[in-house]
Parts: sequence; C-alpha cells; structure tokens
Amino acid sequence: MSQPLFGLVPAGQPVIITPTEAPSPTSFLYAIPPTNPNSPPGSAISKPFGHVVVFLLPGVVLPPGTAAAIYLVTPPSPALGQTTPNFKFLGGIGPGKESAIFKVGPGAGTGPGSENVVIGVSVENAESVASRMASLGTTTPAAATSGNGTEGALVPVSAERQQPSTLVLAQRIIKNAFNFLSSYTGSTPGQMEVVPLKAFEEWWKKFESKVRTDPGFLERDDDQ
Repeated sequence: MSQPLFGLVPAGQPVIITPTEAPSPTSFLYAIPPTNPNSPPGSAISKPFGHVVVFLLPGVVLPPGTAAAIYLVTPPSPALGQTTPNFKFLGGIGPGKESAIFKVGPGAGTGPGSENVVIGVSVENAESVASRMASLGTTTPAAATSGNGTEGALVPVSAERQQPSTLVLAQRIIKNAFNFLSSYTGSTPGQMEVVPLKAFEEWWKKFESKVRTDPGFLERDDDQ
C-alpha cells in the first residue's frame, strides 16, 4: 500500500492525499493545521474547522474483508498517567461507503500545546469496523458477506461492480462541463459558437465545490 489510498478535505481547506506519517503499511496519520494557512486573517475560512471528509481515492480498492477505520488522535494526558496518544474512533469507510463526513469537534486541535488536528486512518477487519460503527449509533449497514468473497464489507458489493477507468472519469467530467456550459453559448458574426471564459470559471467553482462535498459522485453512473 505504498500509493496514496485516502483523501481528506477539512472544511475550508484543500484536499490532502499524502499522510504526514505512516506507522505501518496499513495505518496513516494526517496532521492538519486547524485553520487554512493561506486564508486571510479574520476571514470565514480562517476559523478552525469542525468537520473533515475522508474518502477512498479513485481506483483504490481495499483488500477483501477490510475497511478503513477513522480516528481522532489526541496527545496523552500526563495528569491521567497516559504515555501514548489517544485514538477516538469516529467511524469508517469502505466498499459501498467510499466517503463520509466526520465531526472532530469545534476548534479541535486549537487547545493549549496543540498545533494540528491529527486524523488517523487504519485498514482493519471490516466486521470489527462495522461493529464499532453500529455501537456509535451511526446509520451504516452491518457487516455482510457478498457472493464474490468480500466478507466483512460495510455493505455487500456487487460482483459486477468495478472502479470506473480514467477514460470513463474523463468522459464524465467533460459531460458535466458540457451540460453546464451549453446554456452559455453565443455566436460570433461568423456563426461560430463561443462560451465566455467567465462561464467556464463559474463551472469550475461549482465542480470543485461538488468534488469537495461529494468526492465519489463521478464514480456513480448517473446524470452529471
């Protein structure tokens, strides 16, 4: 698992795909500044984030029977005799649930002596992840076994299901752009159809926003 597997989008910040640290081949730590370092002081996006989106990167398929457990990692408390970091289980993602939004608390990571919010992602047994998600009261299907051997998947995975190819993803992006820009077309004196640059910029803003809020929408075979 040397390639990036997961993407994180803290509210108001850019997407992150490279972990800060990888304690093992199946566990990753992401240290995230509590505020966007590029945001102007006093702006809305300079406020500490309270939610983070975690998703599987396109083309990534976890090993059969596994899912990704998501943790909020906090420093140990010497006053309580703790010597190792605390891992608070937030939930999980995996086959059939490739992305989710997790609440890390308002202003997480901004307390005394804390500089970053640390999110841990660990590839673990899917049945264990699903069981802990159920105990949290989250709305997620229990572990199940599908006919293609994906035992312990968060939801049964169809044997026919495959990750869309790069070509298919590109076609869906083009379709999304075409559908949006077609209403902005005009004609030159030579009857050549043109699209204003401002319209493309507006499409890009909306497309980027949709990717942030729903990273897996391009992987679904529906109208873009």
